[in-house]
Amino acid sequence: MHGSPVSQADPRRPDKIVRYKAPAPLSQASGAAPGEDLTPDYMNILGMIFSMCGLMMRLKWCAWVALYCSCISFANSKVNDDTKQILSSFMLSISSVVMSYLQNPTPMSLPWATT
Repeated sequence: MHGSPVSQADPRRPDKIVRYKAPAPLSQASGAAPGEDLTPDYMNILGMIFSMCGLMMRLKWCAWVALYCSCISFANSKVNDDTKQILSSFMLSISSVVMSYLQNPTPMSLPWATT
């Protein structure tokens, strides 16, 4: 064992080594690539929908859900994602929370809680 690079007891087989080859990406028309995570995009859309519901219907819980979705979208975004869209969604959700409390400063009551 003191001179040979591979001993007789070595179970590795160099002829069975297969290099990893990344799968070919799909075309842009058919959707996302196989390894691409769409969570930031979905959370961005949900954040915008909930923030609009919070602004239009004055629902505080919608505004808080929008802020939560925007935070998830921001946390899961990649460097090459569109920062303007993520930032605008984040600012819209913050303004939804602020406006809902400016219109009605009483504490939020949950819709499913009995009062």
